[in-house]
Amino acid sequence: MNEEGTSTMSTTTNTGPDDPIELAITGMTCASCVARVEKKLGKLPGVSATANLATATAHVTREDPAVEVAELVAAVEAIGYSAEAAGTGGALEAAEAKADDAERAHVAGLRRRLTGSALLGLPVVAISMISALHFLGWEWVALALATPVVAWGAWPFHRAAALNLRHGSATMDTLVSLGVLAAYLWSAGTLAVGGEHLYLEVAVVLTAFLLAGRFFEARAKRRAGEAIRALMDLGAKDVAVLRDGSEVRIRVEELAVGDLFVVRPGEKIATDGQVAEGASAVDESLLTGESVPVEVKAGSAVTGATVNSHGRLVVRATRVGADTKLAQIAALVERAQTGKAEVQRLADRISAVFVPVVIALAAGTFGVWLLTGAAASTALTAAIAVVIIACPCALGLATPTALMVGTGRGAQLGLLIRGPEVLESTRRIDTVVLDKTGTVTEGRMRLVDVVPADGEDAEEVLRLAGALEDASEHPIAAAITNAARERLGSPLPAVTGFANTQGRGVTGQIEDRTVRAGRAVWLEEQSQVLPEELVRARKEAEAEGRTVVFAAWDGKVRGALVVADTVKATSAAAVADLKRLGLAPVLLTGDNTAAAHAVAAEVGIDQVIAEVHPEDKVAEVERLQRQGRVVAMVGDGVNDAAALAQADLGLAMGTGTDAAIAASDLTLVRGNLRAAADAIRLARRTLRTIKANLFWAFAYNVAALPLAAAGLLNPMIAGGAMAFSSVFVVSNSLRLRRFQPLR
Repeated sequence: MNEEGTSTMSTTTNTGPDDPIELAITGMTCASCVARVEKKLGKLPGVSATANLATATAHVTREDPAVEVAELVAAVEAIGYSAEAAGTGGALEAAEAKADDAERAHVAGLRRRLTGSALLGLPVVAISMISALHFLGWEWVALALATPVVAWGAWPFHRAAALNLRHGSATMDTLVSLGVLAAYLWSAGTLAVGGEHLYLEVAVVLTAFLLAGRFFEARAKRRAGEAIRALMDLGAKDVAVLRDGSEVRIRVEELAVGDLFVVRPGEKIATDGQVAEGASAVDESLLTGESVPVEVKAGSAVTGATVNSHGRLVVRATRVGADTKLAQIAALVERAQTGKAEVQRLADRISAVFVPVVIALAAGTFGVWLLTGAAASTALTAAIAVVIIACPCALGLATPTALMVGTGRGAQLGLLIRGPEVLESTRRIDTVVLDKTGTVTEGRMRLVDVVPADGEDAEEVLRLAGALEDASEHPIAAAITNAARERLGSPLPAVTGFANTQGRGVTGQIEDRTVRAGRAVWLEEQSQVLPEELVRARKEAEAEGRTVVFAAWDGKVRGALVVADTVKATSAAAVADLKRLGLAPVLLTGDNTAAAHAVAAEVGIDQVIAEVHPEDKVAEVERLQRQGRVVAMVGDGVNDAAALAQADLGLAMGTGTDAAIAASDLTLVRGNLRAAADAIRLARRTLRTIKANLFWAFAYNVAALPLAAAGLLNPMIAGGAMAFSSVFVVSNSLRLRRFQPLR
């Protein structure tokens, strides 16, 4: 962005005639700009477009291949905006870096204008409104301080108004510019002829308040691309490729399909591929939501950005760049964000009609007074009173003040609301989709039960199994070892001769005994048959989606250790809170069906959708939306990011990944699902406050405009009335500070 309130953002595009095109648009400042761009592009044959104010882009589809990209760009430029087709590859990266720098500069520029206007405007307001501060020549001092505020501080509004005027349109910027200039020029003219009634405080206050709104809006817009950046940052940056039998370290971007690369324990897998050598367990929880690591061996498929927990792997690259699963998830997030309609702010919708009416009314007032024989000064006074009374100070404050107070209170409670575009969705939400792993459950494996065979001691089973698993790096082994230390409260015995049979079990010598821990099939292959009571325990545990590890020594299976991802203590209460808000909860997870239904039953959820991939999560959210439901999605992983963006309202657990948080509309900082109901309540109350502010601000304008046109309000009274409406809006917004959580 630049300081004048314009922005660009480049995104990936295809340029085939049947493929969608992303246009980066410079100059859109409000909802009416978005509508103009969409309308203009839609007039081209076979073209439909969705413009997005937050990302400053237009998503264009063409049915007619004869419509060239140059025609699309020309159409946008014909109505006063700049446009360019987004690039690809290295050009795309350079363009995104340039756009990111421009956005930073724009936010910094607005901050400078806001700070300067506030510092210069405060003394103007003080000496203008407080008679005790008047001194000889104070009027000229006020004029000198107000001039840079009006000329430099309000420049973005003046520039936008001029551009709109060139193309025969008017927006809220037009009215802001007119109001500021009317108050300033009237005051300067009055001062030049020795008059007393000055309205310089009106000009500076209007400028400062509206700049504050633009600053917070621009800062929120800047976050629009963070979801995609967070996703792509998850991938490995470099990789060890095998070339002529030796390892060569290269950038991931240089990988080609068919290359062999090495993945050591703890490293991220660089790209999608197939294991050529080695065996290990791969943590895919970031992408799939499945808390249990996946065992892989030669021939197994692996996904980029997942983590190799142990063992050396040699992987053959099968997909690179934009074809990888991670890149496809990023594309899903981007598409969902672009396709999500921005809330058309009520103030902007009103201004589309209100601004031209006010300008016409002011001109008509001036003409009517002249025709009735009034003096030119009387006619001008009435006309300026109309413009000043119509100045949208309260309208401009309605959203940002309520938003600032509401989000500030939310921050105190650990609830982060992204921006005003979030609020309207909360009012209409009727369905809340909950991810399982890390949202309803803890997201990490825990030992939940030890079942000894008949005649065996449960503590002895846990002591020996915990000691043996301590030598393993597997997350299930870690859960067993941690539980043994916590429950027994004594040091675990030492292990010698440790051996790992990949994906099946482990063996070691403990206190002169050969102890084994692993899968039932592996133990049965060694003629160690499960007792009937352990077979029953296994069936019961696996029916609930839990993982069972068996411990054996001296030729007999001695016990079963049940490991699972446990439900958070607050989840059942949270689901009850959501139901009380009239929301229907749905559990959506990539985990297996048995585990999903067990968790759902425990927390009180009736509808379960299990065993879904990341792209399927988006499809399930879309399916619910097609049924007429308005969907909120709560999640914490990369696999949830696209669904969070697709949902009408996305809520991310603050303990989750940056990608999920960036794609969401609301963030629950403490990772407590119970806060979801509070976040929705707060967002709804903030929206009600904004609507009330807008109603009273607009009602004040409607009521006062006829009085001003009739000459019953001089500009001084009009300025006071405008200030009163602003105070009312701010006071109403401050009531949000009293919001209290349910628990």
